[in-house]
Amino acid sequence: QVQLVESGGGLVQPGGSLRLSCVGSGFNFSAWAMRWHRQVPGKERELVASISTGGSLIYADSVRGRFAISRSNARNTVYLQMDSLKPEDTAMYYCNARSSVPLRDYWGQGTQVTVSP
Repeated sequence: QVQLVESGGGLVQPGGSLRLSCVGSGFNFSAWAMRWHRQVPGKERELVASISTGGSLIYADSVRGRFAISRSNARNTVYLQMDSLKPEDTAMYYCNARSSVPLRDYWGQGTQVTVSP
């Protein structure tokens, strides 16, 4: 049974930091690209950051230079370090595991991040 379990969300003031974690189980974690998405009510889910099996990184323009994605295959965990948080970063953050061949996605249940004074 595949599971992705996120943690680390919460309420933080503007300019603050949070570190999200996502632990995967039930699949070969090291062979899957890992991604973080976010979604606010009424808007489409957007890709925030991605890390490939080889460590290649992709960031949304809105978070580049403030967020950092990393992974530990030994711990089956992907992280999202979020610094200099802004109110517009407020969203539900979802962990996603993606296999390209065949194309397949697994999703976590999400963790809420709220940036507010």
